[in-house]
Amino acid sequence: MPRTGMMALRKDALVKATIGEIGRKGSLDVTMGQIARAAGVSSALAHHYFGSKDDLFLAAMRAILSEFGLEARRALAAAHTPRARLSALVQASFGGRNFQPEVVAAWLNFYVLAQTQPQAARLLRIYQQRLVANLIHAARPLCDDPVGLARTAAALIDGLYIRHALADAGPPDAGAAIATLETYLELATGQRP
Repeated sequence: MPRTGMMALRKDALVKATIGEIGRKGSLDVTMGQIARAAGVSSALAHHYFGSKDDLFLAAMRAILSEFGLEARRALAAAHTPRARLSALVQASFGGRNFQPEVVAAWLNFYVLAQTQPQAARLLRIYQQRLVANLIHAARPLCDDPVGLARTAAALIDGLYIRHALADAGPPDAGAAIATLETYLELATGQRP
């Protein structure tokens, strides 16, 4: 395999190992060496590809956000009504790999890192703005205050991630999280999913 192919595979392995190690540890208190070992590469190679642990963590969050974006686009493409678009965004937020324990742990640490690291803050801001914009677009024909609905729904999504990250009750329950959001959306729009 060409070197560029190996580089992409190794970077992907490092990103996945970062998410896994943060999920296992529950914090950013992991070393590049631990992540590199989990990925099956040397620590020097991890530093060569990403520079610092923060850069590697940001790459991991970009991968998580890319997966969420893919899920959201797929779900939105199948949604044919504004109310179905709202449900599609909820499903994307809690479906697939997006609500797995290691991803939830990565999100909690991402929220914390965004408080002090400008690149993380920028990435979080972009995610939040896109989510709210998509929610507003879907809610506009359904209620008098689509901005309020979108901001509340986005806050509920973030809140459920934080709640599950801090809970010691086993794996996150995507079904319960979706039901919570759907109940709110039904109350706010007067329409069932």
